[in-house]
Amino acid sequence: MACGVCALAADVVPARVQMGSSLGFHIILACFGVAAPTVMLAAEWIGIRRDDPSALLLARRWSKVVALLFAVGAVSGTVLSYEMGLLWPRLMSRFGSAMGIGFSIEGVWFFVEAAFVSVYLYGWRRLKPWLHWCTGLPVAAAGVFGAWAVVSVNSWMNQPRGFTLRDGRVVSIDPIAVFFNRATAYEVPHMILAAYMVTGFVFAGVYAVGMLRGRRDRYHRLGFLVPFTIAGIATPLQVGVGDYAARAIAAQQPVKFAVMELVPHTGRGVTEWLGGIWWNGHVYFGVGVPKLDSILVDFDPDAKVIGWDTVPASERPPLANLIHLSFDLMVGVGTILMALVAWQAWHWYFHRRVLTTRWFLAPIALSGLASVAAMECGWIVTEVGRQPWMIYQVQRVNDAVTTAHGVPVTLGWVLAVYLVMTFVSIGTPVLLSHRWRREKPEIEDAQDVPYAPAGRQET
Repeated sequence: MACGVCALAADVVPARVQMGSSLGFHIILACFGVAAPTVMLAAEWIGIRRDDPSALLLARRWSKVVALLFAVGAVSGTVLSYEMGLLWPRLMSRFGSAMGIGFSIEGVWFFVEAAFVSVYLYGWRRLKPWLHWCTGLPVAAAGVFGAWAVVSVNSWMNQPRGFTLRDGRVVSIDPIAVFFNRATAYEVPHMILAAYMVTGFVFAGVYAVGMLRGRRDRYHRLGFLVPFTIAGIATPLQVGVGDYAARAIAAQQPVKFAVMELVPHTGRGVTEWLGGIWWNGHVYFGVGVPKLDSILVDFDPDAKVIGWDTVPASERPPLANLIHLSFDLMVGVGTILMALVAWQAWHWYFHRRVLTTRWFLAPIALSGLASVAAMECGWIVTEVGRQPWMIYQVQRVNDAVTTAHGVPVTLGWVLAVYLVMTFVSIGTPVLLSHRWRREKPEIEDAQDVPYAPAGRQET
């Protein structure tokens, strides 16, 4: 392949597969850990403010799902932390003093979140309504700040700074420069907004399915509208952040950008390829838009775009077609979701109603899976696109991987554990939903809500 394929040592492949599988699984749970508390608190706020038992019932049920996903995420996150040391010992031994800053901060926020999740769950029916709602605020804040801390580590791996190397060892660290590196400005908001999109569209998709099956009561309409509104706010912001991130990558990691956009040679007025596969020096099955790539890079149709031939083949990312198609899928899904949000916003502005047509609800039912796929594609672009570097232009993947044998064995065990956790993460909410559906909650029935409306509270 003209873009080059990094020559990986035999022991790198299983290590990368194991790390990629772990990260790909955990990042979905992390999205819910970041954004689901906000969705839950929004429903409770509506319930308390408007004396709405349906909203309160949603909040209470969603809190159980939040607790479940938090518990499973704690397990998968622990596996990842061990893998950093076991699979990449030469990375951590040399640069752990820099990378540990973000991980340590995230650890603090993790314990804050764990403590207040417990308080929030225990506080139903035991605390006054607004006091109980306030106990959920640290949960939402901890999810966001914890994500900021972790993603700052990844952004540092893409744009390392704030350290001094002497004789191959880190001898001094500037924590502020490490934490607020050049990639933090776009990676952190990009990930946090992605978390709100994934969570919002997954939750909304569940209730869209119910509405497609004829369940159009307030409980289902509110269950759709609350998370969809939060995802709808995040989506246009994500489009703006994504545009800024792409231009920043073109400046900071030009070879990664070249592979993302299938640009083999440096030039001006570069064509943007929508889809397509690079093979034997040509792009097949793609739609080329003349000069659009240059416009996207610098708002100039004659802007210069760096090609991947500016570096030797050994320094180019592998799997160019995977990176390019992943990037296109991420952008394409984001565009479709933006259109769905605009459709509902237009209808709400003029009619003040939730769209209930099948033409709208059917794609919304699939929007959760689509947003998860887009988020995973974004991480493929970020991680595979940085190759062959573990830390960009500082340490290669081959120089960081473990030399110990037996990684294929641990890979098998990890995949088995994640298979079990997948069944738990999906199966438990499904079982809960079946039980809740049999209970058939109605607005008139306030017995199963944490706080009855004014005048009907338990004495």
